[in-house]
Amino acid sequence: MRAIRRFTVRTALPEQLAPLGELATNLRWSWHAPTQDLFASLDPQTWQSLRHDPVALLGSLSPERLAELAADRAVVEAVTAAQADLRAYLTGERWYQQEVAPQGGPAAIAYFSPEFGITSVLPQYSGGLGILAGDHLKAASDLGVPVVGVGLLYKAGYFKQAFSRDGWQTETYPVSDPDGLPLTQLREADGTPAVISLPLPHGRTLLAHVWKADVGRVPLLLLDSDVTGNDEAAAGVTDRLYGGGGDHRLQQELLLGAGGVRALRLWSRLSGAPEPAVYHTNEGHAGFLGVERIRELTAQGLTFDEAVEAVRAATVFTTHTPVPAGIDRFGRDAVSEHLGGSGFLGDVPLDRVLALGAEDYAGGDPSVFNMAVMGFRLAQRANGVSALHGEVSRGMFSGLWPGFDAQETPITSITNGVHAPTWVDRKVVELLAASGGGEDPSDQSGGAAGLDGAELWALRGELRAQLVADARRRVRSSWLRRGASPAELAWVADALDPEVLTIGFARRVPTYKRLTLMLRDPERLKALLTHPTRPVQLVIAGKSHPADDSGKRLLQRMVQFADDAGVRHRIVVLPNYDIRMAQTMYPGVDVWLNNPLRPLEACGTSGMKAALNGGLNLSILDGWWDEWFDGENGWAIPTADGVEDPDRRDDLEAAALYDLIETQVAPRFYDRDADGLPGRWLEMVKHTLATLAPKVQATRMVQDYVTTLYVPAATSGAALAAGDFAGARDLAAWKGRVRATWNGVKVDHVESGGVGDSPEVGDEVRVAAYVSLGQLSPSDVEVQVVHGRVDVDDELVETSTAALALEESYEEGRHLFSGTVVLRRSGAFGYTVRVLPRHGAQASAAETALVTSA
Repeated sequence: MRAIRRFTVRTALPEQLAPLGELATNLRWSWHAPTQDLFASLDPQTWQSLRHDPVALLGSLSPERLAELAADRAVVEAVTAAQADLRAYLTGERWYQQEVAPQGGPAAIAYFSPEFGITSVLPQYSGGLGILAGDHLKAASDLGVPVVGVGLLYKAGYFKQAFSRDGWQTETYPVSDPDGLPLTQLREADGTPAVISLPLPHGRTLLAHVWKADVGRVPLLLLDSDVTGNDEAAAGVTDRLYGGGGDHRLQQELLLGAGGVRALRLWSRLSGAPEPAVYHTNEGHAGFLGVERIRELTAQGLTFDEAVEAVRAATVFTTHTPVPAGIDRFGRDAVSEHLGGSGFLGDVPLDRVLALGAEDYAGGDPSVFNMAVMGFRLAQRANGVSALHGEVSRGMFSGLWPGFDAQETPITSITNGVHAPTWVDRKVVELLAASGGGEDPSDQSGGAAGLDGAELWALRGELRAQLVADARRRVRSSWLRRGASPAELAWVADALDPEVLTIGFARRVPTYKRLTLMLRDPERLKALLTHPTRPVQLVIAGKSHPADDSGKRLLQRMVQFADDAGVRHRIVVLPNYDIRMAQTMYPGVDVWLNNPLRPLEACGTSGMKAALNGGLNLSILDGWWDEWFDGENGWAIPTADGVEDPDRRDDLEAAALYDLIETQVAPRFYDRDADGLPGRWLEMVKHTLATLAPKVQATRMVQDYVTTLYVPAATSGAALAAGDFAGARDLAAWKGRVRATWNGVKVDHVESGGVGDSPEVGDEVRVAAYVSLGQLSPSDVEVQVVHGRVDVDDELVETSTAALALEESYEEGRHLFSGTVVLRRSGAFGYTVRVLPRHGAQASAAETALVTSA
């Protein structure tokens, strides 16, 4: 008999145990081992069966058990101490308060993302973007950075994955009750749920409640459309993460962006929290936040152009994909209907908003509205998530800045990092601490050099055995779900071997990540798996998007291969990859495999997590690995760059992968000394922990965001907002004047001198440029000499720029600019002269996308 309604009744805790409520609802417990141990001590068996969910644990304890715990002095003292420790963490001065706030750092930074992977208890994530967002919030909390997160609360989150008997992925969508999650609802002073609203087409309204998750010091606001007052379609806007399409997806992103800004205003009103000084858009999904802020500012009396400048100055945009298919693009008509037809924009001109997302560049589609394009146009500062991804992004989006070389496109890079306290097994933490590292998992590299080889190898074996046990349990459960009987599953007890070289591979399953590259030569893979003296075993996991049948077919091929009785003791495909599985998998593997199609991996942080636990990476030189592979922290899989036939390329790179495993990885793992230790392997592990661990930290990443992007954005935003937005008004007026008269700017003539017929390194070239500026003045522009090496087509490469100084002015807007260039290297040299607009409030010389060259 099915219930017609379900809800969660929270436990009424005895007064002595009341702090457990605060400890359970602050998600710091998800990365704080002592708090986890406290909850486990209340009922170890239930804690395990409830998958380490403290809210569920407290709800399962009987009144008798609670009374017994409340009468236990040791328990009460432990609870009181844990609460005191949490409050000290929440209120104490940390890096930001000590180093940044005294210098005028922003009082609040809003971080928007469509998903947040914080803990499996809060299933609001699908993959790398969400895990990265969760790690960003956790690291911000640890550093004391005043971030407030903004996202959506999905009724069913992402799907739970299983496999059918023939290996096809199946999906289920368990419904989450917010009252059963570690959340609190924002309420008005009279106790009623606080509501934000957005107008929809045809006179409809989208209402949303706002729930708050406490991620340590960071509040995370999650909008929920499943509320009374919405019609059925509106109530379903937050039904599933990345669910649906068309209007449904568009409305999700309107709620995330525009609704998220309204939720921030609500949060500030109810809590007294400062309004954000910086808005960080984590990928284009939340881009409508900029449109909402423009609407707010125009309602205060600013023109559209003035509002755009004020919004841009305080906005940071991070792009996460080098794959055009990964960018959200909506029909222009649908966006027009939702923004203009609904009345959402008020007096904001619809055509100007539509232009923000227009693909009005060579190769663009005029019928679509591109969320990433809008993201770049409404952010004065933008970045990719690894050095290589920054380079790829500059080329991918260079059409937005015509006339500039790709390397001048104003997109920088900050390489992602991972939150060590979440991902490092506590046994690794303890070993490194005992060897001289810090007690904080984020600061333990100092203990790596002194690690005892035998102790390190014993720990690696223990972690591998832990993974094997977990994998066997999951394999058995999966086969039972697939329809097998217990009598068929005796072989599972021998699946995998705690003594065998273990390679892990887990990620989303789009085509470019090439899950099945290792299957290019199935017989060769079988030979590696079943080698008589140097066997390899594979632990594989990953989800394909429910609508991606090509990805599902890749998964099915892998599952069917792993089902083969001849290899199933050496390869397993585990269903329902999530944070819980990953926290056992990363520590347990000896090698982390990543073989995307270069350069389509933006960053790829999974290998970072394995490295922090002493795993070595075996990866294509893509994402972060291209940046930090040093020859001693793992292996680089050679790539067949330039091979246009994709099948031929896959064949070549798969063969290179097999060769590496067979001739380098496996021999090094199995080459043992007289004490039975793989000395060379352990040297690589120690080197990884000592040199790579400090780089891959999310704390390093967030510090980079603060110093490189947040503080400058806050400074620019404040400067343009001061004096009733006088700076924004001035910048908008200047840009309008420059754009209107730029066709009058010309480089009339360039002269050079100072070197003879045989110039040498160290000589100085004097450059003089006669420039017509029309109605502009010399203070409106910068005249540059661009110089560098010249290729066979006379194109400048590896360029540098130097500003030329105003030397003399003439009639009719003509001016002479001059300067010198020092010849610093031999070989073919060339230069040209160009003119760019210049204003003190610009963050980049390319910001206006205007340039005139000789």
